[in-house]
Amino acid sequence: MPQSAEVVIIGGGIVGSSIAWHLTESGCRDVLIIERESHQGKGSTGKSMGGVRAQFSSELNIRLSLYSIDFFRQFDERLGYPSGYRSQGYLFLATSPKHLEYLRTTSLLQRSLGLDTVQLVSRGEILKMVPQLRVDDVLGGSFCPIDGFVDPYSVMTGFATRAFESGARILREAGVTGIDVNRGVHTTKGFIAARTIVNAAGAWSSQIGRMAGIDLPVEPLRRMLVPTEPFPGISQHAPMTIDMSTGFHFRPEGLGILMAWNDPDETPGFKTNFDPAFVEKILTHAVNRVPCLEDAEVNPKRAWAGLYEMTPDHYPVLGAVPGLPGFYLATGFSGHGVMHSPATGRIMADLILRGESDVVDPRPLGFQRFAEGRLLTEMAVL
Repeated sequence: MPQSAEVVIIGGGIVGSSIAWHLTESGCRDVLIIERESHQGKGSTGKSMGGVRAQFSSELNIRLSLYSIDFFRQFDERLGYPSGYRSQGYLFLATSPKHLEYLRTTSLLQRSLGLDTVQLVSRGEILKMVPQLRVDDVLGGSFCPIDGFVDPYSVMTGFATRAFESGARILREAGVTGIDVNRGVHTTKGFIAARTIVNAAGAWSSQIGRMAGIDLPVEPLRRMLVPTEPFPGISQHAPMTIDMSTGFHFRPEGLGILMAWNDPDETPGFKTNFDPAFVEKILTHAVNRVPCLEDAEVNPKRAWAGLYEMTPDHYPVLGAVPGLPGFYLATGFSGHGVMHSPATGRIMADLILRGESDVVDPRPLGFQRFAEGRLLTEMAVL
């Protein structure tokens, strides 16, 4: 068992794996991932919907997405491993003047930052893309063809495999029991000496933070996903479609449809069981917007639940913690961890190795923003 490493990453999901690969690519090969499970991806990564989009309302998120989507486009070539990236687009449906104005405003910002493929679309254009939609109340929408989805597990595996080939290591089935900042990590398999420690533990990262003596405002929140059985009623080339009036959204998955909705009655907690009562709730929204889904078969035993890692402002916490030399945070993605994993890996490697990054200015994402009351704003959270 390795007893020391230059950098220890707590958490072997897609974010931790991306950080490990970016570190090895930058010449830092003495990297150790600590994974509490027997296999990677058993946390939030393997339960994600896999959506990637640049249609956000803030410059920071748009830039993170543009970097990441470009990376996903090149992923197969750069890493020699499939990302499963499918550029089928995100289609937002506005049913109120407020939502339509929001799409107009954000599309102007997106285009100003280089997202020149985003377009406002009419009701007729929406129907051409997804003829099965009920659109009598739809005023318009927005569509971006480079948005789409990836295979989160495959992306994670690609990052990890190439990192291991370059010298990174992994310690599996090892729970973290304590942290000595600037010294190392105590685990159920012994002490690992390391001056640089990265907390990439996702929904469990606040527990790791407490071991280092900080109060990290990251809460787990259950999100449930419901797939249909094979369903030919909607094209497998349809975009991710979001009903802004309810938050219901869906995309093709295999031969069926994968449906998601943020239940406003959900409360924070480590709940990873699927609630069968959710099926009726989501189908009500689904059939209201896509009437033909009434004919789709749903087996609750195939549905699943995963955890979002929520921060108060729905932005991640990236970077070093002031006063704790060598202790870094890469967590709190609030549902955007998969889509922003390439940018996150690059930013964290940059910060660890040279103290700055040119992907975005990461300072607004620092841990100290919570104590200083500098919360950020993002309207487009699904």
